[in-house]
Amino acid sequence: MSGDRDNPDQDFVCQSDPRSDCVMPVSRPEAQVFSDVHVYYHGAGAETTYVGSLNIGFFRGGAESPSTQTNITVQKTESITNQSVAGIVTETPGNYAVAFSFVATSTDTGKSVPIRDQVPVVVK
Repeated sequence: MSGDRDNPDQDFVCQSDPRSDCVMPVSRPEAQVFSDVHVYYHGAGAETTYVGSLNIGFFRGGAESPSTQTNITVQKTESITNQSVAGIVTETPGNYAVAFSFVATSTDTGKSVPIRDQVPVVVK
C-alpha cells in the first residue's frame, strides 16, 4: 500500500499471493510517499508461532535499516493474524525487496518449518 502521511493505505500497490508486480512511487523532497506493508500469518490448524525478521528494502534507509523483528502467534481458533509496518519510501529509484525470514512452530507438535522469501519491489 502507498499514500501520504495521513493515509499510507491510500493506494493498493501489490500482493505476494497471488504474486503481482510491485511498483512503488518514489519519494521526492517535496512529496514524501508513505507505505504500509501488511504481512499475513496463517494458522496451521493448531496454535502457530512465527519468529524471525522482516526487512523492507524500499523504506528510507533500505538494507542498512534494521529489520523488523517478528514474534506473532496465530491462535488455534484463528485462521489468520496480520502485522503492519509503515515507513517512508526511498528517494532513490531502483529494484528492492521485502525479505522474510521466519520459523513457524506448531505449539501442539513442536514441529518447526523455516519460511524464507523475497518479494521484488520496483521504486520509480
